[in-house]
Amino acid sequence: MPEFEREIKKLSKRFPTLEEDLKTFIQYPLNLFHYKNVNNNTFVNVPGLCSSIPFYKVKKFACRSLKGRGVKSGIRLIYCYLKKQDTAIFIEIYFKSDKENEDRRRIKKYCKEISGKT
Repeated sequence: MPEFEREIKKLSKRFPTLEEDLKTFIQYPLNLFHYKNVNNNTFVNVPGLCSSIPFYKVKKFACRSLKGRGVKSGIRLIYCYLKKQDTAIFIEIYFKSDKENEDRRRIKKYCKEISGKT
């Protein structure tokens, strides 16, 4: 999503390892959650926004640029997972110190957009 691309580009200037950390996240925790049902309190369903597509907030995102904070780095990631297409669509990424909660209007917007395509 275009907003996500802008956010990751902006955050990567502050946290240089972010893009590589995102690739690692996709390769391990994301795949474990959706294929093996391993959660360890990393993924939280974002309720009440879209009845047809599940949206998730990632609360434990390991960012190596934030040394000493481990997986509770404060980076939050919002995405939806389309099971039939086996695709994760990243909607939003933010640093918790900059922004407290996800952009619920954006999630609703993409819910309508994605629901129309599936």
